[in-house]
Amino acid sequence: MEIREATSFDKNSVLKFCKHTFSWGDYIDKVWSSWLEEGNLFLFEKQFPVGMCHAFYFEHQIWIEGIRIDSNFRREKIGSKLVTHAELIGKNNNALFSYMLIDTENKKSIFMANSLDYEIFQKWHYYSLIPKKNLNFKIEFTKSVNPDIFPFYVDSWRWFPTNEKILSDLCTQNKVIKSSLDGKDSIAIIGDYKHLAKTLIVTLFSGSFDTSSDILYYLQNYAIEKNYERIQILTKENLPFFDSLEYKISFNLMKKSLI
Repeated sequence: MEIREATSFDKNSVLKFCKHTFSWGDYIDKVWSSWLEEGNLFLFEKQFPVGMCHAFYFEHQIWIEGIRIDSNFRREKIGSKLVTHAELIGKNNNALFSYMLIDTENKKSIFMANSLDYEIFQKWHYYSLIPKKNLNFKIEFTKSVNPDIFPFYVDSWRWFPTNEKILSDLCTQNKVIKSSLDGKDSIAIIGDYKHLAKTLIVTLFSGSFDTSSDILYYLQNYAIEKNYERIQILTKENLPFFDSLEYKISFNLMKKSLI
């Protein structure tokens, strides 16, 4: 038994036990090549791979993703061993915190994370929005954002901590949009989902229904103009009814201090 880095020859073996992770299947086949190229794609092997996870190291943070265990080898703490392995590498490189995202209904994974001293840090909601021609909005490209409003933003389903420089850079790139009305603001950070073509991924702070609607109208129109096929929205707020907006799932953002 060992934990090792994956190679291109492992793909078929891993995908065999990732086919039915969720009711709709899984996304590992779409991100495999990117994760392999990034490195730190860890496999737990018993003559053949029976578990996997990927770790992304960013400054003083670890992002743990894609924990998958062959159903024939569950209850052997393989997931815990993979996470601990990823944490050890992070600690050796001065990581201060580790994060992972878990479906709020996935009690087994939450229990596993809790057993490794992860705690629920925030709750996030995922919505999908259909691109559509629409000019019923009034937004601006904001020049500055308070990090207290946006302590995190989502990039390709990884939660990154912000600071003034990061937010300033995003504003300079016209990636931050704002709608203001009656003293209420809604703000969104937009970007490409690196692992899925023609997908717009959005981090949204919703201040009111009217200002959020402005943002959503803009996103629909922007997606049509830029030839995106889908819009994925991540937010801490429960969004009200909006045409073509569909609630998908809620997640716990789990956090662990490595100090």
